[in-house]
Order: sequence, then C-alpha cells, then structure tokens
Amino acid sequence: MKYNDIQISQDSKFFLFQNNKLFDKEFEKVMKFHAPGLAPVKDKSGWFHIDINGNELYKERYLKCFGFYCNCAAVIDNQNDWFHINENGERIYNENYSWCGNYQENVCTVRTQNNKYFHLDKNGNRIYTEEYFYAGDYKDGYCCVKNQTGWKHIDKQGNNLNGKYFLDLGIFHKDYATAKDVNGWFHIDKQGNELYRQRYLQIEPFYNGFSIVENFENQKIIIDEIGNNILTV
Repeated sequence: MKYNDIQISQDSKFFLFQNNKLFDKEFEKVMKFHAPGLAPVKDKSGWFHIDINGNELYKERYLKCFGFYCNCAAVIDNQNDWFHINENGERIYNENYSWCGNYQENVCTVRTQNNKYFHLDKNGNRIYTEEYFYAGDYKDGYCCVKNQTGWKHIDKQGNNLNGKYFLDLGIFHKDYATAKDVNGWFHIDKQGNELYRQRYLQIEPFYNGFSIVENFENQKIIIDEIGNNILTV
C-alpha cells in the first residue's frame, strides 16, 4: 500500500484504501497523507500525525496539525504558538510564530508576533534579513513579497529579481507572472516587462500558452502569450 493510494472519506473522518476503511477506526477529522507517508488526524485527545499503518508518530497532541511538506509539518500548540516538526515529531527550531506556512522548495514563510513576514530554511534560520508586510511561497526559485513600496519578486537570497514594484503580484508559472498596476491586471516576464498593453479586471496564469481573463465589461476571454484575443467564453 502506497500513501498516495489512500483516500479520505466523504465526511473526512476516516481513510479508505480500495474502498475499504483503513485501521477499522474513525477520527473526528483526517487530512491527506503526504510524503513520506504521514497524515494529520484529530481524535478526542487532539491533533497528531499517523503513518500509513495507523500508528501515531509521537505522543504529543496539538490544537492543529498540517500536512508534511519537504518532510516538515506545521503545528499549533496549546499556547497557540506555531512551529514546525520533523518526521520524528521533533521541533525543528526553538522559535514560535503567530503563523507558519508549509515548506516549499525547502524554505517556508512565517509571520512573527508583530505581524512581520520572512522566510526560514529547514533549520529554522532566516534566509535574509528583511521583513515584509507579506511573503508568499517560493515557486521555481522566486516568491512575491510586499513592503511599503509595493509588491515585488525576490530570489532565495532575498534579492529583488528585477527592481520593479507592482500594486499586486502573482508567482511565476512557466516564466510568466500575473501583475497589477493602476490600470488593472496583466502578465509580465522575469524582467518585469509587460507582455502586452491591455489591462484586465481579473486574469489567470497561462495554461499551455493561453490564459482566461475578464475585461472591465465582465467578459471572459482567452488570450495568448502576446495578448491576442483567441476566444470569448
């Protein structure tokens, strides 16, 4: 049995494998199994993680547990402090946060008690010195952060990718990102250059060369990577 073959019941109270209930047990709540084959569950004692045989990973109980990403999981203790644990249930670092994200590309965004955001490596060390109003997950080596000037992309050393700021910003997907200026949403390349002149009310990332956008007349349109209208939907 592989962990990614295990399903969750419709009411999210037990696990299924080949349509059969696993462990002959129901919980108050279950979440998906993630690599290396661990899942968060809740019973009357609290939240904890189990392996694919239904065995608890540790004796501690939490207010909430989340899935494992990059072999680390975010948990909330009884003091409402957030931190990460490893596959053995051990704390990765000593610091507590008011919120933690999930590790992506071996780094993780956290929020401090004074509502500042930054990223940690897998040892819990900050990967740069700056603090932000918001910091998102890394994807393909870059993430979106917001400071007093606006939104920008940074690399894993905390360097500004292209020196440009926007009113809002999305992550890069296949070399292009969504961005917003005073006129609306559009797509940019890694140099921060617009791909076309038009602006939209809403847009999505490109999917195999095309994006669905909504103009200011609330029409949904498919555009290509140079902004040509392909189809109204």
